[in-house]
Amino acid sequence: MRHIIVIGAGQAGASCVARLRSAGCTDRITLIGEEPQPPYQRPPLSKAYLMGEMALERLYLRPVSYYADEDITLRTGAWVSAIDPAARTVILEDEVLSYDALVLATGSVPHRLPTAMGGDLRGVFAVRTLADVDAMAPLMTADKRVMIVGGGYIGLEAAAVAVKLGLQVTLVEMADRILQRVAAPETSAYFRALHGAHGVDLRERVGVKRLTGDGAVSGAELTDGTVLDVDLVIAGVGIAPATALAEQAGLAIDNGIAVDARGQTSDPHIWAAGDCTSFPYRDARIRLESVPNAIDQAEVVADNLMDAGKDYVAKPWFWSDQYDVKLQIAGLNTGYADVVTRQGPGRTASFWYYRGEALLAVDAMNDPRAYMIGKRLIEAGRTADRTVVADSGAELKALLTA
Repeated sequence: MRHIIVIGAGQAGASCVARLRSAGCTDRITLIGEEPQPPYQRPPLSKAYLMGEMALERLYLRPVSYYADEDITLRTGAWVSAIDPAARTVILEDEVLSYDALVLATGSVPHRLPTAMGGDLRGVFAVRTLADVDAMAPLMTADKRVMIVGGGYIGLEAAAVAVKLGLQVTLVEMADRILQRVAAPETSAYFRALHGAHGVDLRERVGVKRLTGDGAVSGAELTDGTVLDVDLVIAGVGIAPATALAEQAGLAIDNGIAVDARGQTSDPHIWAAGDCTSFPYRDARIRLESVPNAIDQAEVVADNLMDAGKDYVAKPWFWSDQYDVKLQIAGLNTGYADVVTRQGPGRTASFWYYRGEALLAVDAMNDPRAYMIGKRLIEAGRTADRTVVADSGAELKALLTA
């Protein structure tokens, strides 16, 4: 009987082992995670869970009993210090486990504010794990002053939750505009207005020079000379693929653990899936940070561990919830040349990204129809008539039959 070890008990790791069992795999399976909890959802951490609207057990991807019921050995609170590819072993703190096939689902790690800047003061947080959010929650009370560093989706979502909890919110973004790395100016302007309407003090082109405080953060000096009084700081300054184990094992790294279309690394006995990987996409190599990618790629890897011979064909989509706005994104806007705006009633809007006649992506705010139609067109490799898109009175469904 083979022994399949999966390192990383997040969305990708949990999806991989569940797929193996549901597809009839009878091999011995071990799932190893550093955190003490069983695999859980991350997106609700900084939203419903932080706001007290979701109990801990509802975060779990599967009931705790699932793993024993499915004969999956779940090792929580376990840290893998090294991999020995030649011996096909993984080294934990107090034991060595042998594998026939190994899957790395190590996810990503958040960038944290540097110690020299004051990033190690109490009250300075990243938003990545259950422990992060549990530590933050007692400070997230009405009238506290929070500074959020970073105007990406993580920072904006944190700002929205803080406003709902009654905090005074200042958000600083060092780039020229929020969402500059991931979205068009039109989408940035939409969310700038949304947060401004909810009272967020949003400052672009401003960074943090240093945080101050006696043990705990109490102030922030910004690069424009402004000094703020703060009770806590949340850093939403991006994530990096967790590649340390893969690098130690000598695997190929290229903006993440480099895998082929089937999820195999440069070692034929080691596979990888999720945020930690880069993989072939059309004529390039990309890395996707999303729940759908983690699930879909991990399931393809599981199938290929059972000799399915499948290629992973990514269908990128993402979402973000802020206040009463649900943003849904279809496709990747990399290399776009222009954007067509479709304005609906109230906060309903969508922005359609083009390169020449090719439709690359759609950002849809409170417009699920625009999202679904755009997604279907993008996945089919079809374009969308710009005149129809821009005319809010035109029926988008006509684009599917054009």
